[in-house]
Order: sequence, then structure tokens, then C-alpha cells
Amino acid sequence: MAAAANDGLADEKAPGTIGVGRYEEMEQDGASSTAKSRLSGLLWHGGSAYDAWFSCASNQVAQVLLTLPYSFSQLGMLSGILFQLFYGLMGSWTAYLISILYVEYRTRKEREKADFRNHVIQWFEVLDGLLGRHWRNVGLAFNCTFLLFGSVIQLIACASNIYYINDRLDKRTWTYIFGACCATTVFIPSFHNYRIWSFLGLVMTTYTAWYLAVASLLHGQVDGVKHSGPTKMVLYFTGATNILYTFGGHAVTVEVMHAMWRPQKFKAIYLMATAYVLTLTLPSAASVYWAFGDELLTHSNALSLLPRTPFRDAAVVLMLVHQFITFGFACTPLYFVWEKLIGLHDCRSLCKRAAARLPVVVPIWFLAIVFPFFGPINSAVGSLLVSFTVYIIPALAHMITYRSAHARENAVEQPPRFVGRWTGTYVINAFVVVWVLVVGFGFGGWASITNFVRQIDTFGLFTKCYQCPTPPIPDASWPFPGGLRNLTMLPPAPAPSPAHFLRHHRHHSHRL
Repeated sequence: MAAAANDGLADEKAPGTIGVGRYEEMEQDGASSTAKSRLSGLLWHGGSAYDAWFSCASNQVAQVLLTLPYSFSQLGMLSGILFQLFYGLMGSWTAYLISILYVEYRTRKEREKADFRNHVIQWFEVLDGLLGRHWRNVGLAFNCTFLLFGSVIQLIACASNIYYINDRLDKRTWTYIFGACCATTVFIPSFHNYRIWSFLGLVMTTYTAWYLAVASLLHGQVDGVKHSGPTKMVLYFTGATNILYTFGGHAVTVEVMHAMWRPQKFKAIYLMATAYVLTLTLPSAASVYWAFGDELLTHSNALSLLPRTPFRDAAVVLMLVHQFITFGFACTPLYFVWEKLIGLHDCRSLCKRAAARLPVVVPIWFLAIVFPFFGPINSAVGSLLVSFTVYIIPALAHMITYRSAHARENAVEQPPRFVGRWTGTYVINAFVVVWVLVVGFGFGGWASITNFVRQIDTFGLFTKCYQCPTPPIPDASWPFPGGLRNLTMLPPAPAPSPAHFLRHHRHHSHRL
């Protein structure tokens, strides 16, 4: 039965033909192979395993690349490296679980002759089909909230980065501008159409990561550098949850798989993407922390400490473009949910769907203005939302879906032998649930919320320019050189002599 199910998925058609997972607006009506259609296929229509790898790697290492040195200053060098490796493996494992549950759900639906040519499967629908509506509701709530704040973080990062090459406008004003720019993602139909964007996004973050590493090493350690982390438990768990957030970018796994021509090939893709991401995050974070040490505790964006050069400006611009791409990645599943809610998901008019999607951007725009705390907001989202969305819920869902012997026997995918088959899988899943619930959600939630509230108390909501340098006091020296304070330093006037009084008295008597 498992073999038959795999054969059913393997029958999905190759590029250029209509497959069960293809979105209808992307389908070709004819078999013509004009130059225009070939160029469109090369740049626009993606569904291969390579496209999925680029999507996963590009989406995973977005703006968080700039906050990892900040996390290292909270954790210390050794803990920062170990947490990256640990959460990288854990994230790859839960992404694997999500992919298995997707294939299981899709196979069952295809046996029932379900047609997905004009429908994108999403995570909450997988939970609904396998475990029922209560799981669907919980998954929908967590997934949508996480993706909402994930989009907010990208918008905040855009304003934070552009400020370092153009500070004539404050960060809030830049948020207004980039909110309007990111709203254009409503015109990207689905994850099929991110082929060139995913490739460019990964190139951009690769450049930025190695710029951070090389520039920090060439800059050298600042005078009196200190590496005192970890010093406080609050800071320690705040940094740990930011790394949990870093490797929890697989909330869009189901949508990426659905865009593939052969989704059963996804199983190891996320692990390979994570391996590449670690070659970017470890050298960059370690180098910046080595160079600047505790200064990072008050500079959550690593770019703010490096001197302005054409290379830094290039990194800022490239990260801005990449954050636009990642904004689309986080928002596209929200667009799908909204389309299904208002009944436009099967509409073939791209313009109608784009117009219907615009209301999704408004709350994201608003929240980015209310909470512009670049860095601390990552940890808060990681502990409260990522912990459940992509770690606890997938692990629990996998355990419950295959809790019976019959379900395990007829599973579409059997667990690999090197993890101990079903017994080993259950042990790993139980460990993930307990660890993330206690360390990620418990301690991490306490630390992140404490730090987040501290930011609100310090800067306030709707702050105009978060962590901006204090502007210099205007020169008040005119018309007194050196300022008004120097008036007290002027020499005293000489006392009048007796002759002066006598002359003044005679002059006055003569006038009388």
C-alpha cells in the first residue's frame, strides 16, 4: 500500500505539463516552446528540488543574520555556536515531520480523487485531514500569527537597515515607505513564482554574511573589547530563543512542497539547506562578536557597528531586496488563507486576487510601526509562536497520527533505520516537545517578554527611531563664542578710580 501511494505521487508530471499540485493560473494552454515561454519557465515557474532548496535556504537566513551577533553577546561564543548546531538539527527534524505528514495527507486525498490543480494545500488543512478540526484551528491560529509577525519583522528590518545609509529620514518614516513597497508582493501568485527571487535572495545573504565576517576580522577588536556573556539569565534565554527563531523558518514547508513537481523529494532538502545556512551564520556571528564583544548588547543590528564603506552599503541594499523577498515568503500563505476565507482562492484573475490580498498588508504595516524593536521582537516571536508552530505541533501531530499499529503499518513513509524506526522517532519527538516547551516556551518566553517589556519602557510604543544615535546638541555659541556658559568666565570690569568720581561730580555740578 505504501508503495502504491508513492507511485501515485511519483506520477506527478514533469515541468511543462499539468500536475496535480500545479496552480491553474500558472499552467500552459498550449505546447508551444517559444523563446518567451522558455524564458518565463526559466525565471518564473519553479517546482524542482533545486527550487525548493533555494526557497528553504533563502527564507531561513533572512534579516536574522544581522541579529545573531547580538545573540552571541547574550549567550557567549560557545553557547552561541552550540545552540546554532542544536536548533539547526532540531529544525531540520521537524521540517522532515511536516513533509511526511503532507505526503500522508495528500496521498489519502488523491485516493479519494481530490483535485488540487486550483488549490494550494496548507498546514492547517493537513492537520484537519489527519487529526480533525480542533487541530486545524490550533494550527491555523499559530501559523497565521507567526507568519503575520514574521512579515512584521521583515518590515522592521528594512527600516533599520536603510537608516544606516540614509539617516535623513527616521526609521518610522522608512517603515511607511517600505510597507508600500512590500505590498507589491500581492502580485506574486504562489511559491511556483519565486524561482529567480529565491536564487537572488540566497546570493544576497551569502554576500552579506561573508562581508560581516571579513569586515569584522579586518577591523580587528575594538579597544578594551570585553566578551563577558553570558551575564544574566534573561539575556541568555533571550539569545537562545532568537536562534530558535532562526532555524524555525519552516512554517511555509507545506506551501513550498505543494509547489514542487515531486514533493516526496523534499525529505532531506531542509537539512541540506540548514547545512548551507550554518556556513553563513556561524562565521559571521562569531567574527562580529569577536571584534565588538559587549558593544553588541546595545546594537542589535550588526551593521551599525561596522564603518560605512561601499561594501557595507552594498550589503545594506542587498539585504533590503532580500527582506522584500522574505516578506513575500511569509505573506503568501496569509494571502492564501485570506483568499479561501473570502472565496477568491480559485479565481483566475490575478488582478482581482491582488486587490483582495491588500487588506492583509495593513495590520502588518501597523504592527511594524507599533513595535519597531529590531532584535528583541525576534526572540519574543520565537518563544511564543515559533516554539509551537514549527516544533511542538508537528512533533505531537506526527506522534498522534501514527499512534496505532494500523497507521504505522500503512504509513506512506516509514521512519529511517538510523533513527531507530518508530521507537526512535517517538523518543525524538517526545524530546523535542519537552525541550521546546520547557526551554523555548517556558524560560525563553519569560526572558523574551521581560526584555520586550523593557524595550517598551525605555523607548515606548510607536517610537520614532529605535536605537538611533542621539543627535548632537545644536551649537548655541552665537553671538557668544564658546556658548552662554562662557559669559561667567569673562574678566570682571575694573573698579572706577577716585579721579573718575571727581571728574563726574564736577561735570554734573557745572551742568546744574
